[in-house]
Amino acid sequence: MLTVDYDRLDLRAGDLLLDLGCGFGRHTYEALVRGADVVQCDMAMPELANIRDTSALLAKEGMFDGKLLVAPAQGDATRLPFADHSFDRIIASEVFEHIPDDLAAYDELVRLLKPGGTVAVTIPSWLPEKICWKLSDDYHAPAVEGGHVRIYTEKEVRSKMFDAGLEPGQSHHAHALHSPYWWLRCAVGPNQEIANNRLVKTYHRLLEWDIVKKPFITRAADRILNPVIGKSLVVYATKPSVIPADSVRSANAA
Repeated sequence: MLTVDYDRLDLRAGDLLLDLGCGFGRHTYEALVRGADVVQCDMAMPELANIRDTSALLAKEGMFDGKLLVAPAQGDATRLPFADHSFDRIIASEVFEHIPDDLAAYDELVRLLKPGGTVAVTIPSWLPEKICWKLSDDYHAPAVEGGHVRIYTEKEVRSKMFDAGLEPGQSHHAHALHSPYWWLRCAVGPNQEIANNRLVKTYHRLLEWDIVKKPFITRAADRILNPVIGKSLVVYATKPSVIPADSVRSANAA
């Protein structure tokens, strides 16, 4: 289940992609299939171990070239262990809403991205996220350790990208059918087991069916509803070949 549109990201075979906040690797696997080398970065070691094992299995089954780089790295998005201008493309998927000092993380994206490179930042959309916060205090920080610390608007994302030295471009929403699911979860208690509530369990099965089978009816509903209640917002930005000094926070600070 991809959130990022790889055509808008302009990912090409031979590119080096940083999958920041990689989770269990959904964006990594698609990048590998498209012929890109990938560095996966996350704070959680179990997810990184899962990607390593699954990637090896997929390569063995011929789903992508086993010679491609698949390199896991544990790291903090505000101070990543990579050299300047290392990556052709960066995906930061559902990361920034967790980071108290998100400005430092935007600056890291600019530092790591090659001139002319593209980044895709995905965050929870404002309206679905606002409803989740209203329905349950247990959905977000401080009740949830490491939980969401802010509700973004698209304007805020674009402004912070620009101030860091990026040129914001296209945007879109994704996963509209997931918003009602999370509203249900928040209404009954987001920490409750899925199996404990019949409505939540039924909706969860619907989403699993949609992901596996991709039936026309749910795909069409998702496309129609995405602009209104898409669970995720994706904003794409490029790093110019020459970054104006007055638009970069780190340069100003220096």
